[in-house]
Amino acid sequence: MDPADLVAVLPPRRNVLVTGGTGFIGSRLVSALVGAGHRVTVLTRDRSTASKLPGAVTLVTQLDQIASDAAIDAVVNLAGEPIASGLWTAARRARIIASRVEVTKACVALIDRLHVKPAVFVSGSAIGWYGIQDGEVLDEASAGEPCFSRQICQAWEAVALGAACRTVTLRIGLVLGPDGGMLARMLPSFRLGLGGPFGKGENWMSWIHRDDLVRLIAQCVADGALSGPVNATAPHPVTGQQFAHALGRALHRPVLLRVPAWPLKLVLGDFARELLLGGQRVVPAKAAQSGFAFRFPELGPALEQIVNRG
Repeated sequence: MDPADLVAVLPPRRNVLVTGGTGFIGSRLVSALVGAGHRVTVLTRDRSTASKLPGAVTLVTQLDQIASDAAIDAVVNLAGEPIASGLWTAARRARIIASRVEVTKACVALIDRLHVKPAVFVSGSAIGWYGIQDGEVLDEASAGEPCFSRQICQAWEAVALGAACRTVTLRIGLVLGPDGGMLARMLPSFRLGLGGPFGKGENWMSWIHRDDLVRLIAQCVADGALSGPVNATAPHPVTGQQFAHALGRALHRPVLLRVPAWPLKLVLGDFARELLLGGQRVVPAKAAQSGFAFRFPELGPALEQIVNRG
């Protein structure tokens, strides 16, 4: 798929600032924007990783390197330390929150000093905002339950909503795509026929194909009626058991095993309870109201496309 097609909803020749532009989501967004002829500035601390981005990208290591008279049409903030790459020690919890809050504060400060404000600030968040609520269907008007994931998202969104322009806080679900994210960690065991759901597999998993996420980010930039929280999840969430069997079918492998819950809780604590054994049944009500059409609304075809690409 031509990545430029993912941002076809945008007017031509936009100036877009992207933080987190070298990550799993951001790199696909940047490739789509550049491919479609937009001018892209990427905030990065790692120029070696950023060198893999398209050559037309402008790199900055700090947002204060951007002049106050710069023309920026949209800011997309995807920066943050991965939540699932290590145990949730007290120090790591603090880093996870700070990595999101500090970059978001810098984006808000940049928007504040720009002579001409961008039309929109799309700032990342996550469905963890809702806490652990297995079963109840959750849309953007739903309340949340206390947990660490919600604490992260509340702090993140509170800062973003201080921006002096239209602001969207994108509550992102489990992002599926090749070469990264949750799926990359699951594939080796499933390819060997050793994969299976965590615990009883009754936890809800609200997912989205990475290309649909990039398209939804573009929709949030283009549609002036979208603001506040927007759920970035496909319309049909599944249980952990349904996810495991759909992945097995896509790989033509049996799914015969389960990962017991008790050792996960014993070793990983809240990490396991929130990310592996708990979940949220989230639906994208605002995206649907805006007329956004998912290319991958169902899990099976999404996994088939990803694991059998090319």
